[in-house]
Amino acid sequence: MKILYAGSMKPVASTHTRMLALQRLGHTVIPFDTDAYEEKNPNLHRIAFRLVIGPGVNRLNRDLPRIATEEKVDLLFADKVLSLRPGTIRKLQAQSIFTLCYVIDNAFGPRKDPGWRLYKKSITLFDLHVTQRDVSVHDLTQRGARDVIKTQTAYDQAIHFPPPEPYTDAQRNRGVSFLGTPYDDRAGFLSSLHAAGLPVVISGSPNAWQRALSTDLYQQLYREGELAQKEYREAIWRSKINVSFLTKSNQDEVTQKSFEIAACGGFLLAERSEGHSARFVEGEEAVFFSGLKECIAVIQRYLPDEAARNRIAAAGMERARRSGYNYDHQVALLIERVEALKAARAKVPAQ
Repeated sequence: MKILYAGSMKPVASTHTRMLALQRLGHTVIPFDTDAYEEKNPNLHRIAFRLVIGPGVNRLNRDLPRIATEEKVDLLFADKVLSLRPGTIRKLQAQSIFTLCYVIDNAFGPRKDPGWRLYKKSITLFDLHVTQRDVSVHDLTQRGARDVIKTQTAYDQAIHFPPPEPYTDAQRNRGVSFLGTPYDDRAGFLSSLHAAGLPVVISGSPNAWQRALSTDLYQQLYREGELAQKEYREAIWRSKINVSFLTKSNQDEVTQKSFEIAACGGFLLAERSEGHSARFVEGEEAVFFSGLKECIAVIQRYLPDEAARNRIAAAGMERARRSGYNYDHQVALLIERVEALKAARAKVPAQ
């Protein structure tokens, strides 16, 4: 299949990861980098992001259908492209180009992020919506989406893999480790773990964590900066316990970080949810917590027990591999759905 893949082409972006997965599956993929259409002026960028207007939006809606036509693509894979206008989608469909909208964030969630104006206008137009949560399937269906499929985030097998053996606690210099953003009350939760005497280490955006933590706690807990790819993988290797939070403000059921930790052979301590429990056997392939008290107890149980951590981490890694928690498998399922829908529509006689 010939695919126009629109999204951020930053090497650290999961959009780029999904595009590479399509290439590995043998598809011809034409990248369309939406970053090139962002406003460079910070003030204009804020306005364009919130209102989805401006010269960049105009250029994107001019260039994307032109390239799709020139390349004679079969599929537009729009990976959180919030600046597509309804008219642009109709132009593509008039050329029998199948349109897929992949969005793992939540346009209707309690976080109320800005930037969804054009997306909401286009819900009824896309041939297929892809989302990662049941509530979003419901929201899209209620708003007239033609077809919706639930997917899950995943790990990148080219980046997330285990360390060379043997790998022991002698090489692990991060105790209770969190790699990520201070959404929800993560800063307060991690600060409470530290107050309980646990060896918490935080990495992520320095600006975000400086705002979230007191100056004293930032100096004590934060280190190594914002990590990606090789450095991110190796930080998981060097962590005795890897904490994975749900983003409750986004109504998430599971988190990509959990799959990445497991694939890297890390010991996964994840926030308990139906999504996590369906994907890892508790106490065998990962350990879970509900609330601060249980989290402290679980850490105190496993932090001194290297053998148990290694055993559970190995089982979690095997589960992630065996169950297809990687993007190659997850993206292949989406393409199967696209092909099935295209075939079904081809059988419908023209009116």
